[in-house]
Amino acid sequence: MTTTPTSQTSVRELAEQCWQGTADLERDLHPVHTRFADAEEIDDGLLLFTGTASANALDTGDGLVLLDTGGAPEADDLFAQVRRWRSAPLAAAVFSHHHIDHVGGTGPFEREAEERGVAGPVVYGHAVMAEHFDRYLRTLDLNARLNRRQFGFARNFTWPQSFRYPDHTYTDRFTFRRGELTFELHHARGETEDHTWTWIPERRILHPGDLFIWGVPNAGNPQKVQRYAGEWAAALREMAALGAELLLAGHGLPIFGADRIRQALTDTADLLDSLVQQTLDLMNQGLPLDTVIHEVTPPAHLLERPYLRPVYDHPQFLVRNIWRRFGGWYDGEPDNLLPAPRAQQAREWVALAGGVTAVLERARALADAGELALACHLVEHAVVASGGAPEAHRLRAEVYAARAAEQTSSMARNILDHAAVSSSRGVRDLASSPDEVPVSWEEARRTS
Repeated sequence: MTTTPTSQTSVRELAEQCWQGTADLERDLHPVHTRFADAEEIDDGLLLFTGTASANALDTGDGLVLLDTGGAPEADDLFAQVRRWRSAPLAAAVFSHHHIDHVGGTGPFEREAEERGVAGPVVYGHAVMAEHFDRYLRTLDLNARLNRRQFGFARNFTWPQSFRYPDHTYTDRFTFRRGELTFELHHARGETEDHTWTWIPERRILHPGDLFIWGVPNAGNPQKVQRYAGEWAAALREMAALGAELLLAGHGLPIFGADRIRQALTDTADLLDSLVQQTLDLMNQGLPLDTVIHEVTPPAHLLERPYLRPVYDHPQFLVRNIWRRFGGWYDGEPDNLLPAPRAQQAREWVALAGGVTAVLERARALADAGELALACHLVEHAVVASGGAPEAHRLRAEVYAARAAEQTSSMARNILDHAAVSSSRGVRDLASSPDEVPVSWEEARRTS
């Protein structure tokens, strides 16, 4: 899943390459899938740890404060690297949101505090964060399966079964002070409804969490709960007005300099606002979802920005999520309101087309002509109608692998590739296979 840069290039140098568009953010420096072997002090008293997500340690002069803490599989590494940098106790941690790659790293620090007989860190988070941890506990298997697809994890990995709930919660805004620094916590609905962005005025440091990730915002994830693109854009504009000199991204490299930060945040807000407005304009015309997702056009000049390329989420996924927010699950197609089972539909269409062999031949022709989206539809019908015939699975594996290879969005690529790998093993979806021996997220993270 991840790569680890081995060069001695500094974070500032890599950040400059990213800004100039010379870095490969689709593969080598992917903001979500790239892990750095070593943490680095990127400014005085500020350590950046880049794991599955970024964790940032600040020396306040009276203890350390972590802005996000990474995932549980990286907790020991985070602790060791922070301790090589500073011996001061961890006084506080701010969870930007409830996603597991941001909230799993406090354990070693808390054990250290207990061994020393001193107070452990105070964890801050939004008031609804606990509800989302509770939701995770109700959907352990669901989250395991959908993340197998999304990230290309080992197909049998399991979801964490315990979470570090915040000690102090807030609803709108909250400020705490530690040592020489003030931490202003602001709530915004964006990737999640419990998102916190943090402003440190003395240092002009902004931590947006996953409201900025060096890519099309993750406002459309096809397997996850509701995102809030409009509110997200409003929060970005509020942050852009602060004049921050250093932006600590939730994923990916920092941005240095007020003008660049303002541009990146404003451009991201413009992209979100455009997608929201275009989608609502078409919905207000009474058009069905199929028309909407194919007619909304992201502004090309924005997608060309190095920090807004669709390397993780996909713009069409955002449109679907906006539709869901304002229009519910009904796609506007009356035959989909109370549909016949898919297997019945597939058998009927395949019979009308002259049988499975004819459908597979046509799917092959479409794939050879580069019409991979259509080929996926046909081969799916063939697999379902035939009850998983080996020849249908063979072509399905080939077609979905080719479709995956076309994608710049790693989210789209991984889900499509999961379908290809599944068919190579004779099933439609390995993530849903009951014949798996579960492994932990830690093990999956090490082996994927």
